[in-house]
Amino acid sequence: MAVKPEHEPPPRAFLGIIEEITTAYRSLPPRPSIEEVEAATSTLETVNSEEQMKLDEISMQEVPPGVSKELFSVLQEFKKTMVLFQSYQQRREALYLLEQEKMFKTFDDLIQRASRLVSGDTQNQKHPNLAEPAGKIVADVVFSDQSLVKRPEEEEPEQKTFNLDKGLSSAGDGNSEKLSLMKVASLIENCGKSKATILELRGKLVEQIEWLPVSIGKLSDVTEVDLSENRIMALPSTIGGLKALTKLDLHSNQLINLPDSFGELINLNDLDLHANRLKSLPASFENLINLIDLDLSSNELKLLPETIGNLTRLKRLNVETNELEELPYTIGNCTSLSELRLDFNQLKAIPEAIGKIESLEILTLHYNRIKGFPTTMGNLCNLKELDVSFNELESVPENVCFAVNLKKLNVGNNFADLRALPRSIGNLEMLEELDISGDQIRALPESFRFLSKLRVFRADEAPLEVPPREIVKLGAQEVVQFMADFVAKKDATSTKKTNKKKKKKKGFCFWFCRIHVSL
Repeated sequence: MAVKPEHEPPPRAFLGIIEEITTAYRSLPPRPSIEEVEAATSTLETVNSEEQMKLDEISMQEVPPGVSKELFSVLQEFKKTMVLFQSYQQRREALYLLEQEKMFKTFDDLIQRASRLVSGDTQNQKHPNLAEPAGKIVADVVFSDQSLVKRPEEEEPEQKTFNLDKGLSSAGDGNSEKLSLMKVASLIENCGKSKATILELRGKLVEQIEWLPVSIGKLSDVTEVDLSENRIMALPSTIGGLKALTKLDLHSNQLINLPDSFGELINLNDLDLHANRLKSLPASFENLINLIDLDLSSNELKLLPETIGNLTRLKRLNVETNELEELPYTIGNCTSLSELRLDFNQLKAIPEAIGKIESLEILTLHYNRIKGFPTTMGNLCNLKELDVSFNELESVPENVCFAVNLKKLNVGNNFADLRALPRSIGNLEMLEELDISGDQIRALPESFRFLSKLRVFRADEAPLEVPPREIVKLGAQEVVQFMADFVAKKDATSTKKTNKKKKKKKGFCFWFCRIHVSL
């Protein structure tokens, strides 16, 4: 009697089905990674929030005078449709990826069912493991451009920041493409997973991106972020999650305001917000006590909050090209300031508290409406550069000359009849540049002769008579020498006149005495 084998080999048709299922699964495209799925979810959340905000804004618009409600309603519907259309375009990539992930889950379920059937039929027979391809098919991140992020362990001998264009080109696309919202969200997920410390997106976002993905708050290890030269209109409240951030560059965007959570970036020491549309700063801004460099230039600020005085470590503050009409008195608490730039504003005066900032080296007030200086100006013993050109100065007080370390002084083009320099200007022995162009000064003070280090003297369109124009054209030191000779000659003339008067008085006394004796 023949012995029957314990396990019979599976039929050929059985193996064929297994092979067909396995081959079909392996032919699928790469599966979205966990980071990509999270990025897609974040993208949808961001787009939905932005869409609703824009729709609400359109609904709140009022009918302008002279326009019928019906016509304005058509305009509103048109705007809303445009918002929906743009949102659809931004959602499309994320929805496709999430739908793809949903299909992969269906494939996974089918693979698991087939695997259980195989295991149940042949418990001791080794057959192909249908579940294995599922593990192998898990894809790398579709978008993982490492030129945009940097891990702590990466070393670059020549430069710290990656070359973005070079990185994109080496990724295989041949050019430096702009990034969609979905790609930005994917990048953020990848950046967070890799614990990168630098995120560089200068000028890389497509023009349609006005908001950042809410997932940006996950970048808790990032220390430097550059989002400049894009068209970002608002930051998500989750920005406060970047606790390790020390440098943030947002210049040349369309920011209208900052979220209150911005004040949670307490480790910031370098913040660039110039060339936006900011009208005010959030109350929480006072918490940024570690700021050293702050650039708020080219915005629409009408005032600085009094809490600016909390920024006691601030060394450089640039608020030029705004609409400031006054400075808060608390500016005097910023006792670490070495550079304060206030050009192109509407300032009418400088607070007396400015005298508390003895560390100040550069103060520029070009193109304002300043009529006079505070009495505390003389306390600025470290001041090296002072520019008060194109203002409404009527005089330059003597106390300015107590700032004996001044090297550059520009009081030119003050159109309120600035007719004289302070008599003690010669105290500024370190002065190298002086500009009085466009003023009504006719004569330089005699102490001008002590400005031995003066190298640049500008007096264009000033009606100078002492010294004469031909001397001014010869250069600064010729002017200094002229004033020295002028004073010496004046003193000599004065001495001669004094001696002559004394001699005349002596002769009169002698004559008077002779007459008196003879009598």
